[in-house]
Amino acid sequence: MEQNKQTLVFLCTGNSARSIFAEYLTNKICGDRFEAYSAGSQPKPAVNPYTIRVLRDYYKIDASQARSKSWDEFKGTQFDIVITVCDNAKESCPVFPGQPILAHWSIPDPAETTGTDEQKLRTFRETAQQIQLGHLLTQPNQETETTKH
Repeated sequence: MEQNKQTLVFLCTGNSARSIFAEYLTNKICGDRFEAYSAGSQPKPAVNPYTIRVLRDYYKIDASQARSKSWDEFKGTQFDIVITVCDNAKESCPVFPGQPILAHWSIPDPAETTGTDEQKLRTFRETAQQIQLGHLLTQPNQETETTKH
């Protein structure tokens, strides 16, 4: 972990969609300020293929090496920020050392979507966009910052 960046972890139940989106989008959008990780309380055997597809096709992010991880892998790791992205993870979130900032984003699970391939893909895209929008709203306004007198 780089010391000049704040470290954060996104926690979910399965670590196959929402928290993976959050990890990869954070590292792309805010990689100069944050080093992001993700994990789950009950990780799925693999990352959802729609997650990989959305990251690749719409964000040009290669997440082919992404894997669902248990939050037990990070036991004892000190994070600056811990964000739960589902209500189940919020209720059972482990205690991390230090005094991390705790936050919760209640994001519906796109993996629960039923319907056609196109409908599922749209739901996964909307989930990624919701996470992306959260990052864009917290970014400093570059124009304002550089034009202040």
